[in-house]
Amino acid sequence: MRFTKMHGAGNDYIYVDCFRNPLPHDPAGLSRAISDRHFGVGSDGLILICPSDRADARMRMFNADGSEAEMCGNGIRCVAKFLYDHGLVRKPTLAIDTGRGVLALDLETEGGCVRQVRVDMGEPILAASRIPTTLPGDPPLEAPLRVGEHTLKVTCVSMGNPHCVTFVAAVTDALVLGVGPQIEAHAAFPRRTNAEFVRVNSPEDVTVRVWERGSGETLACGTGACAVAVAGALSGRTARRLTAHLPGGDLRLWWSESDNHVYLTGPAVEVFSGDWPES
Repeated sequence: MRFTKMHGAGNDYIYVDCFRNPLPHDPAGLSRAISDRHFGVGSDGLILICPSDRADARMRMFNADGSEAEMCGNGIRCVAKFLYDHGLVRKPTLAIDTGRGVLALDLETEGGCVRQVRVDMGEPILAASRIPTTLPGDPPLEAPLRVGEHTLKVTCVSMGNPHCVTFVAAVTDALVLGVGPQIEAHAAFPRRTNAEFVRVNSPEDVTVRVWERGSGETLACGTGACAVAVAGALSGRTARRLTAHLPGGDLRLWWSESDNHVYLTGPAVEVFSGDWPES
């Protein structure tokens, strides 16, 4: 099976072209095996680039633990780059079918290749029942969440997948690696959740680390950065336009007042291609 490894701000996935190749018979098992950083290729998960009857392509995304997720903001930018650079769809604006619906992507190219992509991530989902979470409020805004010995104030948002955002004075390993897994599996989140820990540097500038549902800490999370922008604006901590600094690089966010959509801009990079032995 031919694969390509790509990343968006260090959030790396293995991509399989299902236009030209058959769909893997067990994508969940394949994701677990190929994502292993010691015995596989190494990645945060697996993304299948498939034909769609209502868009230029369909994206299916599997976390490193094999669970299928609805959406990946960094992954979808790389899908757009793959489609354009590999000649499947040569257009400056693409429509990609996801578990979040059909999203529009504007491509910035240089030398015939995509360097950066802006994604219209759609409207944030703020109803608690749809995030989903049992915490009170639509959305839960600075809601108390008891996690072990900690009581955190969290704001919950869905960008097609659930996020729990905590603003802190310092983003530490103890929070991300210790508290993050507990938030992911907390009973308040019936479908588990992603956990973002955020330090506000200025109203237009934040530092973020993310514990991702099903993958652990990743170097960047596009939907998580979008959720941070929404949570920051709702809580009055940030402006609606901001730059998020993540361990793997920077992402630019804009929660538009005119259409209520969140726009995510960031890089898309192809690392290498190879062949994975089929079982």
